[in-house]
Amino acid sequence: MYLFLRQHGRVKIKSTAQQEEEKRKEREKKLKIYVAARDACFSKRKEGIFDDEALQLTQQLLSSNPDFATLWNYRREILMHLETVKDEDEVQKIYEAELSFLESCLKVNPKSYGSWHHRCWVSARLPRPDWARELSLCDRCLSLDDRNFHCWDYRRMVVKVSGVPVDQELSFTDRLIGSNFSNYSSWHYRSTLLPLLHPESPEPPSPRREPPQTSPPPSPQTHSHRVCEEQLLKEYELVQNAFFTDPNDQSAWFYYRWLLGRAEREEMISCVYVSRDEERVAVAFSRPVNAQSVGLLLVLDGQPQRVEWRSVHPRFKHSPVWICDLPPGTIGDITNEHNLTVHWTEKHTHRDCALYTGRAESWCRDSATDQELFRSELSVEKTSVLQSELQSCNQLLELEPLNKWCLLTIILLMRALDPLGYEKETLAHFQTLREVDSMRSAYYSDLCSKFMIENTILKMEYAEVRVFSISDKNLTTLCHLDQLLLVTHINLSSNQLQRLPPQFAMLQCLEVLEADDNIIESLEGVYHLPKLEELLLKNNSIL
Repeated sequence: MYLFLRQHGRVKIKSTAQQEEEKRKEREKKLKIYVAARDACFSKRKEGIFDDEALQLTQQLLSSNPDFATLWNYRREILMHLETVKDEDEVQKIYEAELSFLESCLKVNPKSYGSWHHRCWVSARLPRPDWARELSLCDRCLSLDDRNFHCWDYRRMVVKVSGVPVDQELSFTDRLIGSNFSNYSSWHYRSTLLPLLHPESPEPPSPRREPPQTSPPPSPQTHSHRVCEEQLLKEYELVQNAFFTDPNDQSAWFYYRWLLGRAEREEMISCVYVSRDEERVAVAFSRPVNAQSVGLLLVLDGQPQRVEWRSVHPRFKHSPVWICDLPPGTIGDITNEHNLTVHWTEKHTHRDCALYTGRAESWCRDSATDQELFRSELSVEKTSVLQSELQSCNQLLELEPLNKWCLLTIILLMRALDPLGYEKETLAHFQTLREVDSMRSAYYSDLCSKFMIENTILKMEYAEVRVFSISDKNLTTLCHLDQLLLVTHINLSSNQLQRLPPQFAMLQCLEVLEADDNIIESLEGVYHLPKLEELLLKNNSIL
């Protein structure tokens, strides 16, 4: 390749090789200047020099490479030194100039970690910050790239320290979502604002909850993560407009899944089990805890007991199930009745359990239905709206039969409305999902397994039995094992399970385990089951 130039009326030909050589020399020249300036900065910092020349040198370097973290650190040291030798007005001007310099850096790289972090630092030290200017900068940056998460983080900081009203920020998300339904960051930001502006009404206190100690009012960080029903119904309409406009865009579908989610479970003791033969107590919590550090107190017949709590498996420092052994002879006499209370002092809650005469074991628990563990109780209005949403999604599925987001949302709506009633349809939709999105077939299989286990737990509790049978369901994973603490017989035969995980040790009452015809390789969870008598493992791949 040749480049033709006209010089003094004559054509001069410059080859590509010549051009490349000139570019190489130009790069080398720039590199020497850059390295010399860098070395000068390092020398000045090593000597503890924090002068205007150092400020200019770092500016020269950072203008071309705004991701040089060491230089930002040196620049902050210089600025902090200048604070000690300048008056407030001079510091104000220095930091205002710094903000202008940072804007030029953000033009070089709008997603520069160093530039945004330094801008946060400068804004926090500015004697008289102009927060309106900062919000305007964020608006400009987000208009160029509405998914610039550095800018979103910075904006949240500005909003917090400047006291921008929550409703004003919610209107801001309205504007961005209205201009672009695919703005995932706006949907996410909206999910953090709604619980603050439209919180769900607090539940009445549980009868087992002890009066809390005097404490300050909750801060926004401890606010409910759920939204009141009236606003929730409006959000359903908004997000439906979004995914009907572009059914294949995932942003609105993710937000919709958040809307369908349930509140976090109340922190509580969900079950206490007492065995007279083992003289052992097992306690199940609503979330994994470290019972050795949360303040767990066992009271037997009015007397506090000195016991050592341990998790059901040596690998677990945090577990939903903890056990302890009572002193020998404490409850062994079957002719005696005992009253036991477990106090969770950290959460001001407790649970009582009575071991009656002639009984070898006893327990006190809330069922999964009582806890609304797998679905929330729906009002008539919300049920009606969700039924309408399900109908709309089914209509969309007719137009887009292979849309994975629509299929998955239909499954979630069915789970929210009637998980047992829609079980057959749910299984059919999961099969379709595995076919249309084969790269994520393992995820769909695991999620389907989770839902089938939830349904089986509900069926078991409705039948009021301690037998858990879920054979031939193509299970690929096990979950909710803390809900099976009281189960004595479990049938997992003819599934696709590869292991019985350590969490299996939570089945402290298990006597019979059927797991024939799987692909089980590991039995790690089986070795810590104190009551296990019968184990069936034919046709597996045990190593």
